[in-house]
Amino acid sequence: MPSDTVIAVSTENTVRTIRLDRPTRLNSLDLDAKAQLLAALREAAESPDVRAVVLTGTGRAFCVGQDLREARSAEVGPAMGDAVREQYNPLVRTLLMMPKPVIAAVNGVAAGAGLSLALACDFRIAAASATLTTAFAGIGLSCDTGISWTLPGIVGRATALDLLLRPRVVDAEEALGLGLFNQVVADENLEAEVRTAAVQLAAGPTRAFGAIKTAVTFAAESTLDAALECEAEQIAHTGASEDYGVALNAFLEKRMPVFTGR
Repeated sequence: MPSDTVIAVSTENTVRTIRLDRPTRLNSLDLDAKAQLLAALREAAESPDVRAVVLTGTGRAFCVGQDLREARSAEVGPAMGDAVREQYNPLVRTLLMMPKPVIAAVNGVAAGAGLSLALACDFRIAAASATLTTAFAGIGLSCDTGISWTLPGIVGRATALDLLLRPRVVDAEEALGLGLFNQVVADENLEAEVRTAAVQLAAGPTRAFGAIKTAVTFAAESTLDAALECEAEQIAHTGASEDYGVALNAFLEKRMPVFTGR
């Protein structure tokens, strides 16, 4: 069992907030943090009472990736590959396949695997003082936690390689221009803006959101015919939902639908 609680979890209505809570270590990820984060993400994914998720950090960092104090004492080479497979890959898979929308509230620096986690979320709302860097090559490592898949999808291959091969600090406005952030707000407004966005998403058709995420993720690595079949399967799934019936009746009656997420 983890020795300390380093992931803070709270729920307001149907919005689940998962907060990396190691501010003195800039929310870096040691074994305890990774295990607790994965457990929190999986519980949020499975809970029928959660309809939107916010991932954020405490203090001046969102997450700076691997705790290098722990890495220094760990084995190198093949053992590092095993650690990525066992500890980081489940995190990014859970975020990408979460059957409900996920917002990264980027409150400060996001670096290395911390940036990778933010990119695996569906939306990134950032404080004006937030910065990001890929960091990996700067310490002689290749990349991990899905960034080789997510980053080119957002900025294109050429810009992704530039950011990965020549890691530098990217400020919030540049990140917004590159599409890495969806929205940049004043530091003091971050919590309120994220709450507003999360509440709006939580009031939406949760099953449809999950199906859309499934279709988009599947299409990124499939043929056209396979993507079309996935779309048909997801339409069949959402077409049987309560929310579709509610929305159809609301449209015919010329009123706004009230979704329940079912």
